[in-house]
Parts: sequence; structure tokens; C-alpha cells
Amino acid sequence: MSISAAFFAQAQDVSVIRNTVEAYSTTPMVGSAKFNAMGGSNGALGGDANSLLTNPAGLGVAISGEVSGTLSISGNKNSSSMAGSTLDYSKTRGDLGNVGGIIAFPLTQTSESGWKFINIGINFSNQSLDNEIHSPGNNNIIYDFSATDPTKGAAMSGHSYQRYGNVSKMSFGVGANYNHNLYVGAGLNFFNASIDQYDTLGYRNLMTNSVSLFSKQDTPFFERSSGFSASLGVIGKLSPNFRLGASLETPTFWSIDRTYQFYNDPNYGDDMGAENRKFTSPLKATVSAAFVASKNFSLNVDYTLGLTKPDYKVYGPAEREYNDFFKDNYKNLSEVRVGAEYRIKQFRLRGGYAYQSSPFDALTVSRFNDAGVSGDQSYSNLLLSDRNTASVGIGYDFKSFYIDASYQNITSKYSNPFMRGYIDGNFDTAYYSSTQIAQSDTYAVSEVKNTRNNFFLTLGWKF
Repeated sequence: MSISAAFFAQAQDVSVIRNTVEAYSTTPMVGSAKFNAMGGSNGALGGDANSLLTNPAGLGVAISGEVSGTLSISGNKNSSSMAGSTLDYSKTRGDLGNVGGIIAFPLTQTSESGWKFINIGINFSNQSLDNEIHSPGNNNIIYDFSATDPTKGAAMSGHSYQRYGNVSKMSFGVGANYNHNLYVGAGLNFFNASIDQYDTLGYRNLMTNSVSLFSKQDTPFFERSSGFSASLGVIGKLSPNFRLGASLETPTFWSIDRTYQFYNDPNYGDDMGAENRKFTSPLKATVSAAFVASKNFSLNVDYTLGLTKPDYKVYGPAEREYNDFFKDNYKNLSEVRVGAEYRIKQFRLRGGYAYQSSPFDALTVSRFNDAGVSGDQSYSNLLLSDRNTASVGIGYDFKSFYIDASYQNITSKYSNPFMRGYIDGNFDTAYYSSTQIAQSDTYAVSEVKNTRNNFFLTLGWKF
């Protein structure tokens, strides 16, 4: 499937597409150290507040109260390569990753009722969105800023996408236990996101070697957003050792307030603008299976599938083009998570793995190759790609108190398009410096390897 020129002329920004998927369509999955060590897989196990991240019916599995807090240390590294050169970016950030609690209410037992517990849970999950992609330059990609003055010729010297912010999910839920065989639950989820996005292109003058920096039209932009969703779930025991679970989370209904810098407007010149967008993320379903061999070993598998596609409320051509792009090129996102725990007296050993599929079909764009020659190229991993997560963890149970630690390694590789933007009638997606305008109807594309190394430490109290 090719991306039409009209799409990027009207829809403005590659980074908007990436943020639509990464920030607004993917639920934050930073839980406790135990949850993260098991790959985020607990949909049929439940038993703590992190059930609100996968299946609220898991709240009903708990038979005692619990509260915990988790410190996260997130390391992010990008290696971006093009034309034989590579630029690296790395950043480490500490934050409060997760706080959760559950209160268990035993019910009075009568011969007429099999309900054992009604439990209330609350969970807060916080995830960093910080990411910088610094692509190297290519001396073979030349731009003539003046057709008559050869001293104005310049080579593309590099590009940066810079994103700073975070997304959080606050969930409230209730779960019930029927005869220790059937568990049902429901939750309400409230989201907040903060995104500061920059798109900067560099050109080096061929005569003076001085470098000028250009910002894409309507960038930088700053978004402050809120949203809500609801979830329902059920877990059933097929036998004392086997459980099955299923849950459904409604789309998240986002309200996105944005301010942005615009340039060269015929009436206002260079100034700031503001707008509001309404966005609906995909509906998600999760099915789970768990094997509990004994009190010492448990294994869980989750499979999550997006049932619908991202959708913007249409206010004009930009939102319409976004929706057309996602309708034609977005694949329903799926993820498999597997996690296991083994107990040796009071010690806990855990491991997990997760695989998330690529969100887009193969896409064809016009791009410059390393020799600076333009032509069409098909990419199977343009913008974003599939993602692999491997995790391990340990813990120690002091009866009333416990401490857990875990490590995650997340990797992905994708092709990163940039530089394309030009003025076409009423649509302006060009790049601007304080004195010049840079236009291109062709992309440059770098290859990005992203590696995230995350550490988590959880302290908890059971009561």
C-alpha cells in the first residue's frame, strides 16, 4: 500500500501517527515488579491490584488486603543509521511506576449464597514517553535554497524527532468471588497524557559549512490530554489446576488539547495556535489461560487483540486523512504475554516474555537512497515495528511485607521517515528556519534499533 502525497500534505506530521499508536492507543502496562517480571501476564491468575491492567475479575481472586508501590528506572537507547553513519541516543529516568491496593471483604456465608468475597481495587500505572531519534546526515542529499546563487546550496546534515512526556492510567474496580470457582469484575480507567514533540531538520552550507536548523510547520507542539475507558472480565476454574479468563476494555475516549508553533502565515506571520481533537482508541479483548500446579508454581498466558482501529473525530481534512490512513494501513494490534512464578519457601523466582505485532502493513514511499537518488521503496516496518520483551525477577516474602525486583529488556527495529514537507496550495508542511524555507516531496529514511532496559523495585504490605 503506498502513502499518497495528499495524505502527508494534509495530515502534517509523521510524529502524530507514531504518537497515535504509542501514546494514545497502547494501554500503559507498567505494573509491580512481579507483574513486569512475568511479562505483564496475569489475566487468569489475578490476586492483586494489577489485575486492573489486564482483567478486573482478578480482583475477586484475592482473599486478603494488599498495598504496594513500585519504583521504575527506565533506560532507553536508539541507534539510528543512514548512509554508513550511526547516531546514538540514550537516557535513563527514574519515576514512580505503579501504586496499587486491594481491600478484601469476606461475605457472611449462608446455605443460600455461594459468594465468598467482594473486593475493591485501585491501581495507578505511569509510563514515560521520552524518546529521541537522531538521524545522521547524508552529503549526497543536496538542497538548493537559491536557483541563481550557488553559495546557498546545502547538504542534509541530520534530523531529530524529540518527544518528552508520560502517560498514566488510574483504575478503580470491583471483583467478586463465587464459590472459589468463578470470578467476575469491572473497572473504570482514567488516562492522562503529556507530550512535547519536536521535529528538527539540519542543513549544512556547502561553502561555509555552517549548519542551519529548521522546524517543521506546526511544530513544536504540546499536547495535554485526558481520556476514560471501562473494562469487564471473568475468570473460571475448569479444575483446581486450570483457569480460563476473558476481558474486554472499551475504547479510550480522548480529549487532546494542543498548542503549536506555526510559521509564515499570510495574516499572522510566526505565532502560536491552539486546537482540540477528539480521539477514540481501539476496543481491546484479552483471553487468558493459567496453570497452577501447586502453591509453588504457576504459569499464565494472555493474548490481547485490538478489535477496532484508531479514529479521530473529523473537524477538517487533516483528521479525515488520518482516519483514511489508519483504515487502509493499520493492522489490528495483537500481543502475546507469557509469565511464570516458582516459589522456594519464601523466595520467588519469575520470568516472562511478550511479543507485540507491528501496527502497520507494508508501506511504500518515495525516498532518497544513500547516493541521494530518489525512488519508491517498500518498507515492512515503517514508523513502528513488532516488539519483543524478555523479563526476569526475584522476590522475598516476609509474611506481612514483601520485596520484589525485576528487569525488562525490550527491543524493536523500524525504518524512520523524515524530511518530507512542502507548500501545496493551502497546505503547508515545509520546514522553516528564521530566514529560509526548506521543501522536499521525498523522504530520507534512517534505520532505528531501539533498546529499553527497565528495572523495577516493589515494596508491599499484606493485611
